[in-house]
Amino acid sequence: MSDMHREGAEAPEALARLFNQRANAGDVEGLVALYESEAVLAAGRVVATGHAEIRAFYADLLARRSEFPAAEILPPIRNGSIAMTFARLPDGTLSVETAREQADGTWRWVIDQLKIKPTES
Repeated sequence: MSDMHREGAEAPEALARLFNQRANAGDVEGLVALYESEAVLAAGRVVATGHAEIRAFYADLLARRSEFPAAEILPPIRNGSIAMTFARLPDGTLSVETAREQADGTWRWVIDQLKIKPTES
């Protein structure tokens, strides 16, 4: 599916919903489209910068994993055209991202920190 026909995130909190839909559809290009061109994605020991590296990360991830459970989308923290987005995965881990509003009014991630493990009390 081309970017012209792909739904954009109309609000920061829509990014997590679109991520889940596209990951479960195996849509690598759709996942990449959720990020600005020079975005940084950190997932464990992997740090991917820019669309090419993010594309490679998701191509590898989707080749190994076929199902992504729905996450609880938490309210974003917004400051004008910047927002922190949060999603809690079923195992309790938290995904935290920074998103920026684009010139067309849609939102894309700029920084993505995947799976922060909760602390045990």
